[in-house]
Amino acid sequence: MAQTEDLDTLLAAIRRTFDVDFEPLQVDGDTLQVLTIHNMQAHLDKLLHRRAIRNPLKDLPLWAKVWPASFVLGRLLRNYEPEGKSLLELGAGCGILSLIAARYGFSRIVLSDVQEDALRFARANVLRNHLDDRVDVCHVDVTAPGRDPRFSPMFDRIAASEILYLDELHGPLLKFTARHLAPGGKALFCTDMARAKPHFAKLAAKSFRVTEGRVGVKSRDEEGREQRRLYTVLILERP
Repeated sequence: MAQTEDLDTLLAAIRRTFDVDFEPLQVDGDTLQVLTIHNMQAHLDKLLHRRAIRNPLKDLPLWAKVWPASFVLGRLLRNYEPEGKSLLELGAGCGILSLIAARYGFSRIVLSDVQEDALRFARANVLRNHLDDRVDVCHVDVTAPGRDPRFSPMFDRIAASEILYLDELHGPLLKFTARHLAPGGKALFCTDMARAKPHFAKLAAKSFRVTEGRVGVKSRDEEGREQRRLYTVLILERP
């Protein structure tokens, strides 16, 4: 994806399909501007009409949702010595995790996804929040063989939130991580406990030293009632 594309041109392309505006999102006392879709139901209706949704996990625009796990992991990254380190976000969607992490001193952040619409939204968010000097946006397919020549040197940190929902990606994801995580590096995967995938941790333990933690988050639902959600964080380290 071209990094030189200006925000107005990018928004014009996005608005051919989606009715969007930037909306403020409060994060730890700061405000992020996040591109938000207003005609999502109409967009879904078009997909249904074209019979374009064969596999909901793959064909629905899950990338457009602001997943709470992105906040959990984005904040958690500041505890892993970000100053001067490099970070690759996989399956970034609209890029919330990287937008948060950009404040913590990473020297290089690459925000990636496989969906072109997701990359357009992520790029728009990066530009609108004036982070294009710190965050690059690019297409990354973890199923592609070999080491990506764009990523040399390798990354000190790899992070992903809510990316483990497709079981068939577990093996390719771990191989990709092994090829692109620097010696001494850490890869962190955050998932809502309701969607936890214990098999991934067992598979990862064959190649990495794996640590698992839990993070509880309090929030309020649309009716103002307090609720608590539990997230699992898997930390993979090269042995």
